[in-house]
Amino acid sequence: MKRRVVVTGVGLVSSLGVGTEENWKALCAGCSGIGSITRFDASQFSTRIAGEVKNFDPLQFIAKKDVKKMDVFIQYAIAAAEFAVRDAGLEVTPEIADRVGVFIASGIGGFSAIEREHRVLLKDGPRKISPFFIPSVIINLAAGQVSIRFGAKGPNSATVTACSASAHAVGDAFEIISRGAADVMIAGGSEAAITPLGVGGFAAMRALSKRNDEPTRASRPFDCDRDGFVIGEGAGVVILEEYEQAIARKAPLYAELVGYGMSGDAFHVTAPSEDADGAVRAIRAALARGECPPDQVDYINAHGTSTPYNDRLETLAIKNVFGDRASKLAVSSTKSMTGHLLGAAGGLEAGITALAVRRQTLPPTINLDTPDPDCDLDYVSGLARPALVRYALSNSFGFGGTNAVLLFKRCDS
Repeated sequence: MKRRVVVTGVGLVSSLGVGTEENWKALCAGCSGIGSITRFDASQFSTRIAGEVKNFDPLQFIAKKDVKKMDVFIQYAIAAAEFAVRDAGLEVTPEIADRVGVFIASGIGGFSAIEREHRVLLKDGPRKISPFFIPSVIINLAAGQVSIRFGAKGPNSATVTACSASAHAVGDAFEIISRGAADVMIAGGSEAAITPLGVGGFAAMRALSKRNDEPTRASRPFDCDRDGFVIGEGAGVVILEEYEQAIARKAPLYAELVGYGMSGDAFHVTAPSEDADGAVRAIRAALARGECPPDQVDYINAHGTSTPYNDRLETLAIKNVFGDRASKLAVSSTKSMTGHLLGAAGGLEAGITALAVRRQTLPPTINLDTPDPDCDLDYVSGLARPALVRYALSNSFGFGGTNAVLLFKRCDS
């Protein structure tokens, strides 16, 4: 018998703030976290804007002696996990340690440390490479460091599936609890790729917005004038917990995670197929896993990247799945405010969706001034909206044609 799984804690770090409540307030107010790049001299880059995390002090979360052993993406993961664990009131005691696992994803991992150590190699030779280099950059060390931090000895893993990575991490963690292999999972994703190679690489693909003179208006999902995504950074971590255990310890119940769908496009390395077939199948799989009729879904946190292809084809996928119901759904892209966190996007947005379900409030899509005629759904433009949310979907789609969809349900108790 499959066990029920609920979200009992949320931890968010993004360009909107360090901490869950700071992020939620900014989202509901329709604030943008996008600004000019300050991490490096971007004056020669075609894109000079990003969603940088501001005022992040790793020493609030990590001992000084350990900071240099971790790339920034690991630091963000620890901070988000700390917020989530604290929010859930979770104490990982020796008695339950082997039933508490960690599943934290990233799309790219330690880009800044890779670039830094490569400079050291070229300038000073191989003997000057830091002994902490490898464990500071490999992707599963986010999950590893978080497990060490909290003493979580259960299943420990990481997914690397581009921009759907942390949605896969949350979904896989959900299945781990559902089948009885753990009782609690600390799950999500982290990313810190606002570096010369990160920005330069995506710019070379012509994937990024060049609205450098209006950074807060650059991420504009579903708008006619969208010209690419805005790279963001940060982390999103949720605490998933077996329902009966959560009830017994009187944990906060944000939402029940009831569905998880995966699919592959088998079409192109970066572009979705013109019929949006992969997204359609992932959404339908999540609904089937959750035994949820399409007419019960009230909100979708869209992948909504602000790229010409994604927004049009995601809209098409929603129409293909929901038919006439699509026009009655509320759909929003919080990437309009946070930017696109790449491998951390699904974790951040899973947390945001759980908050929306618990608080019965829909975060908006900002900068939707002139809707694309092909994007003609209700995108919750401008400001947050109170609403009945029974079921909510969170969509994540990635390069390589990898798709992940999570389905959350309002908790009745």
